[in-house]
Amino acid sequence: MGDGNATGVRRTALTSADLAAVEARLAATDELLARAYPGDDGSRQPLHTVYVPADRYAPELPAVWGRAALAAADSVGGLEALAEAVGLDAEIAASVVPRVREKLEREPIEDLRIDFEDGYGGRGDDVEDADAVLTAKRVAAAVGAGLAPPFIGIRFKSFEASTRARGIRTLELFIAELMEHGLPDGLTLTLPKVSTIAQVEAMADVAAALERAHGLPDGRLRFEVQVETPQLILDAQGRSPVARLPHAAPGRITGLHFGTYDYSASLQIAARYQSMAHPAADLAKGVMQLAVAGTGIRLSDGSTNILPVGDRGVEAWRLHARLVRRSLERGFHQGWDLHAHQLPTRFLATYAFYREGYPEASARLRSYLDRTAGSVLDEPATARALAGFVLRGVRCGAIAPGEVAADARLDESALVSLAHPRAVVA
Repeated sequence: MGDGNATGVRRTALTSADLAAVEARLAATDELLARAYPGDDGSRQPLHTVYVPADRYAPELPAVWGRAALAAADSVGGLEALAEAVGLDAEIAASVVPRVREKLEREPIEDLRIDFEDGYGGRGDDVEDADAVLTAKRVAAAVGAGLAPPFIGIRFKSFEASTRARGIRTLELFIAELMEHGLPDGLTLTLPKVSTIAQVEAMADVAAALERAHGLPDGRLRFEVQVETPQLILDAQGRSPVARLPHAAPGRITGLHFGTYDYSASLQIAARYQSMAHPAADLAKGVMQLAVAGTGIRLSDGSTNILPVGDRGVEAWRLHARLVRRSLERGFHQGWDLHAHQLPTRFLATYAFYREGYPEASARLRSYLDRTAGSVLDEPATARALAGFVLRGVRCGAIAPGEVAADARLDESALVSLAHPRAVVA
């Protein structure tokens, strides 16, 4: 009596004014979450970025690297023997090796960065001007001939005082020449050695100015930020500038890439112990993960300079495979490769990671979608993670779309919708 209405629904005590006050209080929060934390857009992220000095780039380079990678594996008995040498389970190796061979023949490089920074050095303005224009011509030729990787671009010199003008000039010449042929869809630009938010803001200003100069739509020129200095992790006031980057240049930053050796050297870590697996590196990368969570900005781990060449090749392959796997387990789905011989272990380790996890992930997805009781009770957030895992495996070639259709009754667009609910599915 008195605690309900004619329909039997219990009356609530809060008035419309109370509810309006809540809405008013949280309006700014709603706007912040929608603007600054849109989530991943569901597009493809490459497994790796290959760095080559600008003067060594040619349109045929990916195919050359793919052949060199297979030849290197053949030198130790083939991909099968290499898979065994780096510790892959025999059953997983049998599934992975044919896929890796096909990958190295079809798409050995997913993302190529033509380097005008550390890998290129200082060669004088006339030489670098000519190389910037020539590189753009070669990129355009590669795209036109179907030889370019899905993602390609340049790393220009940093915005530190000594190299700023040179870096901007190289970028401007490269973009201007590319505009003569059309910008590639997968164009990627990299800003190295960032120490302050102001450098990123300046890069955003440069990108906007280039867009205006060439009649490009606002936001067309986006860029990666390389995290290579401790000042970007912790500044003089004890704050974390890297956490403020997404909000300082909204919509401009595509990724944060960890620079293993510059960062380690800045902390006075002896060269012998500089590594992607050093605790100091893990601390920085943990901060990076927190900084970009929910922003849609992707992460990339760094590289190992221990190359699989010479008498210690197998040892270096084991190290590389272990580091690739370690990064994947820690949520870094991309890394750097510096040599063609690193490609076999990049793909062996990555494909094994996805093949090993796929049976459980697909079964849990099926149970979640069918709302049936499995061995694990997954929440929506975990279902998104499961779908994201499978989606990455499909896009890199480790998992066939037909497998997912049969096992989980999902095609790629459905995986994107489940993994990234706020993404627009083409």
